[in-house]
Amino acid sequence: MSQANTTTDHATIRKWAESRGGRPARVATDGSGGILRIDFGEPEENLEEIDWDEFFRIFEDRKLAFLHQDRTDSGETSRFSKFVDR
Repeated sequence: MSQANTTTDHATIRKWAESRGGRPARVATDGSGGILRIDFGEPEENLEEIDWDEFFRIFEDRKLAFLHQDRTDSGETSRFSKFVDR
């Protein structure tokens, strides 16, 4: 697997997501803000789009970092990402 990078920089996260057609979203759960996701348009149960301000408020409240891959092993643009604890 190509190298993955970790960042907490809001501009980097937004640019990475938007350059791949992603939008900020969350999986609505127990009222604690939900589980953050980048929505690429694939159907996912309980996924709701939120604005970037709300997304980053939850991101900071939970002290998360964004683990992401820029390119696949074959050189294609990658959409691999996940949220991890700082």
